[in-house]
Amino acid sequence: MADLKASFEQAQVDVKALTKRPSNDELLALYSLFKQATDGDVKGKRPGMFDFKGGAKYDAWEKLKGMDAETAMQQYVDKVGELTAAYA
Repeated sequence: MADLKASFEQAQVDVKALTKRPSNDELLALYSLFKQATDGDVKGKRPGMFDFKGGAKYDAWEKLKGMDAETAMQQYVDKVGELTAAYA
């Protein structure tokens, strides 16, 4: 777990160093995995229908409901690794 946590923290640094902006779908995946890893299942009501960005983020996070933090961390690390390789 300590190694995974260190990899997760390093991935947070690495994602900020990407030379190209990831696609919206990639950004939603990163957001939802990060939130699931750090905050657990989504809470509260879905944002209103005119808050497109908030709604998309909520929906992406809600799809991960029930995923444990360690799995979310590992998938986040893997996703950042893919993006780093693609945009290096």
